[in-house]
Amino acid sequence: MRQSTERSSPALWRQVLLAFLLSLFRGALPNQIRYSIPEELAQNSVVGNLAKDLGLSVQDLPARKLWVSAEKEYFTVNPKSGDLLVSNRIDREQICGKKPLCILDFDTVAENPLNIFHVAVIVQDINDNTPLFKQNKIELKIVESTKPGKTFPLDPALDSDVGPNSLQRYHLNDNEHFDLTEKQTADGRKYPELVLKHSLDREEQNFHQLVLTAVDGGDPPQSGTAQIQIQVTDANDNPPVFIQDIYKVSLQEGVPRGFSVLQVTATDQDEGVNAEITYSFHNVDELVEQFFNLDKITGEITTKDDFDFEIANSYTFSVEAKDPGDLAAHCSIQVEIVDENDCAPEVIITSVFTPLPEDSPPGTVIALIKTRDRDSGENGEVYCQIFGKADFMLKSYSKNYYKLVTHGPLDREEIPEYNIIVLATDRGKPPLSSRTNITLHIADVNDNTPVFQQPFYLVHIAENNPPGTSIAQVSASDPDLGPNGCVSYSIVASDLEPRALESY
Repeated sequence: MRQSTERSSPALWRQVLLAFLLSLFRGALPNQIRYSIPEELAQNSVVGNLAKDLGLSVQDLPARKLWVSAEKEYFTVNPKSGDLLVSNRIDREQICGKKPLCILDFDTVAENPLNIFHVAVIVQDINDNTPLFKQNKIELKIVESTKPGKTFPLDPALDSDVGPNSLQRYHLNDNEHFDLTEKQTADGRKYPELVLKHSLDREEQNFHQLVLTAVDGGDPPQSGTAQIQIQVTDANDNPPVFIQDIYKVSLQEGVPRGFSVLQVTATDQDEGVNAEITYSFHNVDELVEQFFNLDKITGEITTKDDFDFEIANSYTFSVEAKDPGDLAAHCSIQVEIVDENDCAPEVIITSVFTPLPEDSPPGTVIALIKTRDRDSGENGEVYCQIFGKADFMLKSYSKNYYKLVTHGPLDREEIPEYNIIVLATDRGKPPLSSRTNITLHIADVNDNTPVFQQPFYLVHIAENNPPGTSIAQVSASDPDLGPNGCVSYSIVASDLEPRALESY
């Protein structure tokens, strides 16, 4: 069996690319705690000892209350040992798709005193997906006069894994008339092409059956197969020919449905009915048929659904032109989606530490804030600000993360509650923004002394009053709350003799 390409070259290229991306990752996030795990680990598997890596002793863990702050909790912390544990299924393909580097980043918070640590977990791919063909049977009609060297593009196999575990090569069973070559689309997908290496004779053999196999690079490798059934037809006309082999076009993300993308054109040297050409999509996936319409008579391609750059930023597919004699030609369509600023930034409050004692020093963390924008480039760059009081400020401490901290002294007796508005704005043109409110309650501390209503009292009393007679009333107040504001009275000094003082 002949292999279309050597396995080692693309695998080596992917290893070099991954090493390069990891080096960028290390340089961009120097202060992170980093771990690396394979996907699909069992629940409660240990990722690493987070407490040790943060410099926390096991004895301090009950007081420090170490916990994970994340949008989706793939991990938890064992409160006794400080181990970082897997708490939910981690499917690399579901989380990161085809990205060569898959990172789950989140915060861990330690209380008493409050510290925030950024943690990143690299999720490594395992070979848990088999290459599969969209159709397990491929039917072709080839005219017997077709010259050797003619190629026929075939439906690619799909493999959700990445790197060496992804689809690496195709091969064809041994046969006399056909060979296999491998091509690559603009977006990096490999697809096979059938090559005619010897002339066909319909009278000698009018039907050929082949087996196409797709193999990944896992250890052990996994493979999928498809049957190729070829019918040899009479040589009675000329095949269609496309004006262009490749069509390239750019579309704004917000184009309306029904928008004309382009028109493909093929010609046929035959006359009459034999020159009538019909167009159709060739070996495309569901996404292409979801977003594009193709007029089978005119070859015009129009939009069918709303594009979302954040889901897919390009589409590559094939169009087939076929005449009544079942002779066909193929061309490639490459559509690039241009991002628009259509996603407003999000403000995610991961933690709010309320009520806050009024004697908290400047720099005390009040809330942890994360921003997110699904757009790309400047459209996805977000900056944050707050409105309301000058007693607080935002501090950026990591990409897309902020701390809301106190900026000055607080006084519950003056302001017992704050409503802080956090505004996130992107750098798109025009910019989009969103806001959220944080309600902060101030907790009382015993920072006020009781105050008498008068600095001194002058009392006149008649002599010979019986015991228990009220001779005066004093009053003091304290603006603190609860027990801090309860006032009790006692006589602490007098110019009377001790024995005389006892009678009052």
